[in-house]
Amino acid sequence: MDAVIKGKATANTEPFKRPSRDEAEDAVRTLIAWAGDDPKREGLIDTPGRVVDAYEEWFEGYRQDPAEYLAKTFGDVKGYDDIVMLRDIDVESHCEHHMAPFLGKACVAYMPTEKVVGISKLARVVEIYAKRLQTQETMTSQILNAIQESLTPYGVAVLIDAKHECMTTRGVHHPNVSTITTQFTGVFKTDKELRERFMRLAGK
Repeated sequence: MDAVIKGKATANTEPFKRPSRDEAEDAVRTLIAWAGDDPKREGLIDTPGRVVDAYEEWFEGYRQDPAEYLAKTFGDVKGYDDIVMLRDIDVESHCEHHMAPFLGKACVAYMPTEKVVGISKLARVVEIYAKRLQTQETMTSQILNAIQESLTPYGVAVLIDAKHECMTTRGVHHPNVSTITTQFTGVFKTDKELRERFMRLAGK
């Protein structure tokens, strides 16, 4: 991975130097000790390396560009002029407030103009943004904007339904609460019947 990572959270974020793997593992040892255990005991001696490996996987979205996956499109759709929708895309992400997981499903739809994209690429866009630190609200907007900007469709709809472990395992301890976020552009925003159809297809 590059030593310098461009900031992604806000327009004011400056590029920053990525710590080395050794520095990351030292940070894990510090947290283990802060929690009250000995990072040198047998059961924990290899934990820092495992944690860093897990972080490489959980946050690999920082090393991927959604626009690259949406760049290859197809124009021969034989007159198809209705919704293209993927339902029940797995969402595995971490909130930026507590770095706790939130897990759920995403539904993504767009109304194509003259081009469509491979359906797996839509799922990949969800996965890329999920594998970054952010809020569910931000991720919903990121997915929608990426599809809108790359495909310029008549409209895009995104729904995410997820449970946040920062609510289930700490804080208020409400394990059965799920968070639903939605966002729409174009015809999905202006056409109430189309928007309601999307919600029905999404099972909401």
